[in-house]
Formats: sequence, structure tokens, C-alpha cells
Amino acid sequence: MIKIFSTDKVRELDKYTIQNEPISSIDLVERAATVFTSEFCRRYSKQTRIIVFAGQGNNGADALAIARMLTDAGYRVETYLFNPTMRLSDDCELNKQRLLHMEKIEFTEVVDDFVPPELEERDVVIDGLFGSGLNRPLTGGFAAMVRYINQSDATVVAIDIPSGLFGEDNRKNDPDAIIHADLTLTFGFPKLAFLLPENAEFVGEWKVLDILLHPEIIANTPTQFTLVTEEDIAAVFQPRNRFAHKGTFGHALLIAGSHGKMGAALLSAKACLRSGAGLLTVHIPGRGEQILQTAFPEAMVDLDQHQDHFSSVSGIKAYSSIAIGPGLGQHPDSVKALEQLLQVVEKPLVIDADALNLIAANKDLLKRIPPRSILTPHPKEFDRIAGESTNSYERLKKAQAFATDHQLCVVLKGAYTAICTATGNVYFNNCGNPGMATAGSGDVLTGIILALLAQGLEPETAAVSGVFLHGTAGDLAAVYRSEESMIASDITDMLGKAFKQIK
Repeated sequence: MIKIFSTDKVRELDKYTIQNEPISSIDLVERAATVFTSEFCRRYSKQTRIIVFAGQGNNGADALAIARMLTDAGYRVETYLFNPTMRLSDDCELNKQRLLHMEKIEFTEVVDDFVPPELEERDVVIDGLFGSGLNRPLTGGFAAMVRYINQSDATVVAIDIPSGLFGEDNRKNDPDAIIHADLTLTFGFPKLAFLLPENAEFVGEWKVLDILLHPEIIANTPTQFTLVTEEDIAAVFQPRNRFAHKGTFGHALLIAGSHGKMGAALLSAKACLRSGAGLLTVHIPGRGEQILQTAFPEAMVDLDQHQDHFSSVSGIKAYSSIAIGPGLGQHPDSVKALEQLLQVVEKPLVIDADALNLIAANKDLLKRIPPRSILTPHPKEFDRIAGESTNSYERLKKAQAFATDHQLCVVLKGAYTAICTATGNVYFNNCGNPGMATAGSGDVLTGIILALLAQGLEPETAAVSGVFLHGTAGDLAAVYRSEESMIASDITDMLGKAFKQIK
């Protein structure tokens, strides 16, 4: 797991590293500038004109060190240091002096009036005006400088975080006073703000650069937010015993489908067996029997007494895991049947799609959901249950609180799907692609998580691993299909390759 720390915690990690490595503050700046410069040189040729904008603090110190290193590497670099108060941080002042001692530099210290350089499409701007410690919107000359950069056609590379962006909550920020970076090279850890969709236009592509902060303080500093890695998931999927049989891997029950929506049941069913469940029974309306048994004979069928929608289910104690929702519809009979299910089921459920919509319309059902059940809403489905949110940060915090209050696991789907657990921890998924924003993709995810539960994984582990497996299969599908042409069955078809890649 890659920990995601708040910006105030990162300052503590820096301080501990300086004191306990030990390393001087200026040498830690030098280390950060070195890894930034190395990554920058890998991406941009020496024919590129570089314009560095540095601020008065330690982000400016990084920028000045980077300007010096790029000059040493043979780049043409123009550096502008903004110092309107005539007060630089110690590290910024020292790196200013180091830069001034170089030959053939183009350096301007801006104190009063400033005539900005003309920025062209082939230029690269390095943004080092403000770092992650910012807690109020930029105003005045700095805001004007940000707007000037954003209006240009130049490529913008941000140091650590785009200037003007807060590391976490940007609800009170001014979006017109935030740098629009094409690339953000951040130090140590991703910022929480990078994972939220409203900040994508500011962050652009981002990459974490390791500056070797002290491992002891990283291990011992708690955080509720982490980014899942393939290594974490590989440990979950163990090789199968040679003498295993279908009964070894559980018997899953999928309650899905309604008139006109049998495709959702089919996609989820296929994903479940592709993800390793030993046996699968699909409870569907009577009219769907021929569809499912013809298209997917591997699944067993349990027919509802109604021909077109979910109205009852029985014998649920026989199953290892249960999921409900894909293509279910919202008939009044289904509300009563869902209520009856919740009255008798004792194990955690996977609840998706129309089952979530039924709960949203009948909030009293919330308190009947078994503890540690997994809810898999997209943002609008979650808003129907928990109330509207002004942006994704507010929605994330609401999902985190909702999961702890109701002792549930909430899989808040998105580009960086957030798995919010009953303990308050949030695990972000870091794989997948925009091609997965297609009809039926969520049904596939439900089937995957159902299968992992059937095989005995704990609900939180099943949710985190299922989301990662889903994203990995989607990435593999994108290799064979363009993102624009991907469909949900492409993801299901790649689940076998996804298992092999992760293992």
C-alpha cells in the first residue's frame, strides 16, 4: 500500500527525515531537485526552451535547484524568482546564490513590476511558485501570473503540486487561480487532491518521485488513505490446491435481471464464474430462463415466481455469498422481496445498481443491511442514498462517514475508485481506464466481488481485490480494444489474463 498523507503530515515527515537520517534541509531539497530533473530530462529534449517560475518558499527552492541542474545538463533555462516581500526561505535564498554563481544564466528576480516572457507552444514552463502548504486562494499578482500561464499554449510541469491547489479540500478555493499543469511530478506520495475528478484539469498526468524520506516515520505515521498496488493484491490470490474441486470455491447466489435487463444478469454471472467461484446460481424472473441457460450454461438458474421481475427468493442459507442488483428493476414487488431478504440473510451481501436505488427510495432498509455488506454505487447512486454533495471531496468524506456509521463497505466507483471500510480506512484503486465507463461494467464488478466472497475472502479484502482485478482486466482489454470501443464483455474476457498478471 502507498500511504497518502495530508500536507501537514508531509511536513512532519520531512522534518523527521532531516533530524534522523540525518540530512540538512538544503540537501533534501537537492535530492528532490535531482529526481525531478532526471525525470524531466527523460521526457523533454534539450531543444526545448524552459521557463522556470519560482516562489519565495521551499517550492521556489526546489525550482531554483532544478533550474541550475537543467542548465548544467545543457538546457536553455530562463528563471524568474518572485520575491515581492524581499523575504525568501533559507533554502530558497541559498539556491538563489548557487544559481547566481553559474555562468551564462538567464535570471530575473521580480520585486515590483513584471513584464512576463512570451510563452509559445513549444516552450515548457516549470511551475515552482507555491507548494503543498497553501491554505488560501491565490490573489493579486500571483493569481494574475497563474492566469497568464494558463492562457498560454506552453506545456506546464508542476513541482510537487500545481500552484494554487490545496492538497485535500478545495471547496473554498478559486479555480481561476490554480495552475493547469500538463504534468505534476510530486515528491514522496500522491496528494489526496490528485485522486478527485474536479482536480484533473489542474493536475494533469501525475507521477510520484521517491525522495527517500525516512522509512521509520512513514511506517509509524497513521493515515486513513492509501493507494493499492499490484503487490498488495498478488498476496491475496494464492495458487489452487491440486485436489480442489468446485465445492472448494463456494456457491454464489446472484439475484439479478428483469424484463429488458437480462443482459446485466448475464454479464455479472459470467464475471462471477470467471473470477473463480466454484458454483453459481442466478435467481432471475421466469421469462429470463431461456436467455441465461442458452447464453451461459455454466450457471444454474433459480426462477422467480414472477415472469418479469424479482418478487421472492428462498433457500438463501445454502449459499456462500449473495449479490443483488444488476438489472433488477424497481418494481414495488421487488421492494418487498428485498425487505424479506434483508430480514433473513445473516452474511454480508454485495448490493449494486437497482438494489441500491430501491434502498435509496426506502431508507428504512438501510438499518437492516447485514454488517460489512459491500455497496457498490456510482456517485449519483450514492447521492440518492446519502444526499447530494457539492463535489467529490465532500462525497468522499460522506462515504467514509457513511461506511463507519452503518458498518458497511462502500465502493464509490470512479477513475480512482474509493473503497471506504467500516473502520474508516479508504483504499484507492490505481488501475483501469476511461474505456471502462461503459454499460455493464458495474455488473461485471459485482460478479467479481461476489466470487471472491464465495471463496472465503473477508468482505473488505474482496472489495479491494475485486476492484483491482476489474481495473486490471479493463487495462488488458484496452490493449486489444480502443478505449472508445470497449464493452463490458471485453473486461470479462480478460479476467483470466488479469489473474495471471497479478499473480
